[in-house]
Amino acid sequence: MKKIILLITLFFTTIFYSQEGKTQEQEKIIEEFLTNCAQQYNYIYQMAEWQNCLDNGLKKDSTIAYLWQQKAMPYFKARKYEIGMPFLDNAVKYNGERWQPYRGFMKCIFSKSYKDAIEDLEDCKKKYGNQYVMDHTYDFYIAISYLQLNEFEKAEQLLQNYVKELYEKRDGFEHHTAFFYLGIAKYELKKYEEAIAEFDKALKIYPNFSDVKFYKAICLARLGKTEDVDSLIKQSKEDYKQGYRLNEDNVIYETYPYQKKWETL
Repeated sequence: MKKIILLITLFFTTIFYSQEGKTQEQEKIIEEFLTNCAQQYNYIYQMAEWQNCLDNGLKKDSTIAYLWQQKAMPYFKARKYEIGMPFLDNAVKYNGERWQPYRGFMKCIFSKSYKDAIEDLEDCKKKYGNQYVMDHTYDFYIAISYLQLNEFEKAEQLLQNYVKELYEKRDGFEHHTAFFYLGIAKYELKKYEEAIAEFDKALKIYPNFSDVKFYKAICLARLGKTEDVDSLIKQSKEDYKQGYRLNEDNVIYETYPYQKKWETL
């Protein structure tokens, strides 16, 4: 498991690094203090060494946004959000276009600061348009934040637009997680038939999606269509045990909104 986490960390490190413009001198600092220093340690049990390397790099140049983000990242994964956020704020200070959307994502999925997430991502939309962060548009995470604030109609509209945009702008592409959350918004609005229709679209893409089967069963029960409820609940439990769950990248660190864990039910 530790090897998998390290590989994921290195993968996203490579992505972030490639997206950030730097001077030659800054690239040398990153190589010396991140690549050849911090990344020689595992921050899960060598956090002090990881942070010390980055601190030494920032002493050379405190304006390197990427080093600030790399200081923040392991604290978020350790659920020490209040420790990590000031470092991420510095990353945004020195490269807002790159790191403000990421901060909005972190506020939504990690620290669960939903009003702050909406504020950050709405500001990003004004500055940069409705771009993508962590596989989804800013509006997707704004919608999830609205779900968590019980503003279901706003969430429904944003998710409806997102589903439409995916299909129209990405050549018929459809995303099971988008259908799942659109179904959730409709479920919360007591539009049970419409919710089931969205859940069925998600299941067409990901037939063993345990979370979807759970909520579909609830909708059927609410409609009095109880004949398939027990079967769906049983399928949901079995699929969950076999690992067919919400499969966003960061579920290994955080529980996503409305994600069901059968151990807790």
